[in-house]
Formats: sequence, structure tokens, C-alpha cells
Amino acid sequence: MAPHLPLREGALDIVAHRFAVLAEPMRLRLLQALFAGEKNVGELVAATGGTQANVSRHLQTMIRAHFLSRRKEGAQVFYAIADPSIFKLCQLVCGSLEKQLTKQAAAFGN
Repeated sequence: MAPHLPLREGALDIVAHRFAVLAEPMRLRLLQALFAGEKNVGELVAATGGTQANVSRHLQTMIRAHFLSRRKEGAQVFYAIADPSIFKLCQLVCGSLEKQLTKQAAAFGN
């Protein structure tokens, strides 16, 4: 892995904000629902079990963070993952978590 130069304070603030956006379980549910492709709000409400107002609020937060894009078709709005690095980040974190849980299960004889 190539070494990275230290980030400046302003860049660190931006990185911290991006991680803060992902620190909400409902937003992670929404991203997971969008991994298969774009969906409208009704489909996302059904997929996550959230309310329409709550899902819409979280979608707007992720749009402002540039994680999602939105497209209007008639009266419906469709959301999709706009930042492909989200897929890599989720794979990295989920893969690491899976390894950790497998290790813990082996330690307890499960």
C-alpha cells in the first residue's frame, strides 16, 4: 500500500463529516437497499421499514454529502448511489467485520 500524505485540517473535517453521515443505521439501510439499483421513496420505505418523512430526511442528508443522486420521472423521484467508492467502503468494512466475527465465533467454539 502506498503511503499517504497527511491531510490538512480542513480535509480532515470533510472526511469526518462523510463518516458522520454514514454513522446512522437508517442511512446504511438505505444504501444497502440501493446497492441493487435505483429506487423511489416508496420502495425505500418498504425496504427499510422507515416512515416516508424519516426516509426522505435521510435521503436529503446523503444527497448533500454527494453519496446519492436523484432523478425525477413524472411525479416520482428515484435515488441511486452516486459515489462508487461507497461500494468499496462497505465491502471493506463489512469484510473486516465478518473476519472479526468469524474469529470471535471460533474463539468461543461456535
